[in-house]
Amino acid sequence: MTGPKAYLIYSSSVAAGAQSGIEECKYQFAWDRWNCPERTLQLSSHSGLRSANRETAFVHAISSAGVMYTLTRNCSLGDFDNCGCDDSRNGQLGGQGWLWGGCSDNVGFGEAISKQFVDALETGQDARAAMNLHNNEAGRKAVKSTMKRTCKCHGVSGSCTTQTCWLQLPEFREVGYYLKEKYHKALKVDLLQGAGNSAASRGAIAETFSSISKKELVHLEDSPDYCLENKTLGLLGTEGRECLKRGKTLNKWEKRSCKRLCGDCGLAVEERRADMVSSCNCKFHWCCAVKCEQCKKSVTKYFCVKKEKRERSGGGITRKKETKLKKKF
Repeated sequence: MTGPKAYLIYSSSVAAGAQSGIEECKYQFAWDRWNCPERTLQLSSHSGLRSANRETAFVHAISSAGVMYTLTRNCSLGDFDNCGCDDSRNGQLGGQGWLWGGCSDNVGFGEAISKQFVDALETGQDARAAMNLHNNEAGRKAVKSTMKRTCKCHGVSGSCTTQTCWLQLPEFREVGYYLKEKYHKALKVDLLQGAGNSAASRGAIAETFSSISKKELVHLEDSPDYCLENKTLGLLGTEGRECLKRGKTLNKWEKRSCKRLCGDCGLAVEERRADMVSSCNCKFHWCCAVKCEQCKKSVTKYFCVKKEKRERSGGGITRKKETKLKKKF
């Protein structure tokens, strides 16, 4: 289905999918120097400056994946009259001891509709446009690559003589992790010099990108220094950013965030104590109210500051620096 009718039917799912991609981008880069700031969240073809670095590649891929994922999920939930399970392989032998069956999530539908919407945003024919379209496709491939096979046993008295299996979407977080790995391994394509809009240039661009796996992220430019503020590029730098130091649930990447955001950027780490007030000891009272107590807990947070600022303050914590944070649940 194409045209205005398709737009009306699918537009809300497309918008929700793009938003889920944005939220996942923020989660994946929360403790990186580049933390998916608001300015980068529009696709680059609609930004004032069309960057072509690996961060732009990730934004395109995760946005495209989010749109495809949401369309596929909404199809499975029965939100669209013209879409249902993918049973095209049902009855076929899938592997030793199992057959295709059940109700597979219809990623073919999600892929087709998301491509129609997302790729249509890219109207250029230069190297940047080719890069963006390639990364859009990499996002869709990521959804397919992270699908999970689910099976049901069949046989007498609960035995598992045969199994029928189908494919299901994973949690979108898994797609985010998958694309974050692709981000770290993104390939740089040297095409900017002389890659114009002539027929010869377009042919060379198409040939170059066709030789790269559709599953890989690609970029044309090196990333700027995200340690430093750059108003022209809309970069805030890492001064003032919070980082993590201690915590039983922190992974290695999070534990090193203070070194990455502060130390390696020429900044010092400043401790700040804060009183966090939250609802606790909640009880249900018949009928029908929930009453909670207010519990106060002192927490320590860490922030990146200029070294001279830390030296002037002596590196200590004063009462004036203590802040009160209220968190309602």
